[in-house]
Amino acid sequence: MTVPLYLASTSPARLALLRAAGVEPVLISPGVDEEAAVARAEEAAGRVLTASETVSLLARAKAEAVLDVTVDGRPLDGLVLGGDSAFEFDGEVHGKPHEPALALDRWRRMAEVGRGTLWSGHWLIDHRGGSPRADASFPSGGAGAVASADLVFADDLEPEELAAYVETGEPLEVAGAFTIDGRASAFITHIEGTPSAVVGLSVPVLRSLVRGFGVSWPELWTTPTSGAL
Repeated sequence: MTVPLYLASTSPARLALLRAAGVEPVLISPGVDEEAAVARAEEAAGRVLTASETVSLLARAKAEAVLDVTVDGRPLDGLVLGGDSAFEFDGEVHGKPHEPALALDRWRRMAEVGRGTLWSGHWLIDHRGGSPRADASFPSGGAGAVASADLVFADDLEPEELAAYVETGEPLEVAGAFTIDGRASAFITHIEGTPSAVVGLSVPVLRSLVRGFGVSWPELWTTPTSGAL
């Protein structure tokens, strides 16, 4: 029997990754004010959060934000996944640029620096039965992990092609202002780490979290498998 996976995200990239892995999640928009959430956490901590802390915080906030949502009039009954990504380069952490001018400035700086690290946070909640299944190992009913991947950009990027890329609108609503599975794939020459983490979700990390709740990875598969070898 398939265990439903609810994805607290409307990211097309995360959806495509899960579908390619045989999982068809139910998408739910978390509606989290990311900047406000980070600001509150930094005020409480009295310091700036690291990239790893930021994606962990937001992944958990997104997962927890959808727990009271109903689907077809029924509470969520399965596993709930929240995810977040951020790109770190030259000592700074960056999320979605939103504005073309900011995206272009960021790309100019990234081209100059030449490398950076993409951080991907995950928070998984065991919500089978319609409520978080807390126990001694997972008192909140959830567990999280962070994956990262180091990227190297091409050393011959031209200002004209960067401007043309920003004009497509692709980099405006993605962490780091690029997508490895889109037009920016031509600008990235090397990746060290889990490739899917660069897209915004580490599939191996998700498998590990799922297994931690006693669910086998194939139990999430919704895509029929072929019997032919």
